[in-house]
Amino acid sequence: MMLPTLLAAAALPLLQNGLFVGAILFSLGLVGILTRRNLIVMFLSAELMLQGISVSLVAWSRYHGDFGGQVLVIFVLSVAACEAAVALVFVLQAFTRTGRLDAAAWQSLREASLPRSVDHEIPAFNDAMPSFPRLTQAGHSPATDEAAASQRDHV
Repeated sequence: MMLPTLLAAAALPLLQNGLFVGAILFSLGLVGILTRRNLIVMFLSAELMLQGISVSLVAWSRYHGDFGGQVLVIFVLSVAACEAAVALVFVLQAFTRTGRLDAAAWQSLREASLPRSVDHEIPAFNDAMPSFPRLTQAGHSPATDEAAASQRDHV
């Protein structure tokens, strides 16, 4: 008769730790959703929230000794994979139309009959192309800076 209560008492710290980790993940995802405007960061924050819920479901399933929560987590993961594919299409479509990944840029994707709602102004778009380093042509040695080469740390 005492054995099930001892097992439940031993499983309680595991449940508490799992719920704590799940709450931390969910909270970090919620903060990311509410504070960021980058679409990719918002999407990853939503995924982080889903993972926090999944950890909590697995912890409860382990505590009760059944597989119901774990089976539900498998369904949540499969829905999250489908959501990732759809969200990627939306993000790519918004980027190709507006040239930026700011959430406020989605205003240009609305229907013409809907009124515009702006929480903040869209940041100015920088038209200057960034300068990326280029490789030297084959057979030519790249220019080296002797002063910089002598200052490098040698491992």
